[in-house]
Amino acid sequence: MVDRGALGEFLRNRRGRIGPAEVGLPAGTGRRQTPGLRREELAALAGVSVDYYVRLERGRDTNPGPAVLDALASALRLDDDERAHLHALARNAAGRPAGRPRPAAVVRPGLRLLLAGVRPTPAFVLSPTSDVLAANPEGYRLLAGIEQWPGERRNLIRYVFVHPAARTLFVPWRRMAEDCVAHLRTVAAADPESPELARLVAELSGAAEEFAALWRHYDVRVKSGARRTFRHPGVGRLELTSEILTAPDGQRFVAFQADPATPDRDAVALLAHAPNYR
Repeated sequence: MVDRGALGEFLRNRRGRIGPAEVGLPAGTGRRQTPGLRREELAALAGVSVDYYVRLERGRDTNPGPAVLDALASALRLDDDERAHLHALARNAAGRPAGRPRPAAVVRPGLRLLLAGVRPTPAFVLSPTSDVLAANPEGYRLLAGIEQWPGERRNLIRYVFVHPAARTLFVPWRRMAEDCVAHLRTVAAADPESPELARLVAELSGAAEEFAALWRHYDVRVKSGARRTFRHPGVGRLELTSEILTAPDGQRFVAFQADPATPDRDAVALLAHAPNYR
């Protein structure tokens, strides 16, 4: 089902985040209903009529051209990820899906060999919605306690928001939580009809107020390599850098690497032997 309201929701969200002074406009007169730009101000900055912009926000026009989208993105000062997200929402609103194949639930044998080959580096194969489709022993033990969940419950984003161990494992937890939700927003644009996405968002919105608030905040960020700090109950503090390889169907191979000749590298070597925490 085409979501014709998502484009307007994103435009309203970003319009509310940017004030007139940030784009060189005077504050104007009269009381502002929101702290952000007025519709007429954004329309003027983007070079479109106010009536046309209002139709976009309200879902009455669902086929803006690339030039209009780029003009809106520039006026709203969107970064590359947000600009790509805007274009993806417009394609969905117009009924023009990107054509990505549905992600497979089965991990290819070559990726399973790669999981074994990178040991003792912790590594996972994740679905677009971050289901843990496979992992090596160090990967499972890095996410302390996730092995106690049945296979169908093992999802990285669910783990971050629901599992009690996650609150102390990720340092800082808030940064990891924000990155997870921002990634999930990009999945929503790439595959708005995903039943897995709908179920996960509904579940976590009801289970964790932090998730619901971050989902409403509507940050957009494509997952890429990042430096992460872990406070692991079995091997102590680790500083690891993630590398992410994404297949055409959306499956992601994620490995957390330690710098050579460091205590982090020694701690990683102990992960497979760490107790299986609940």
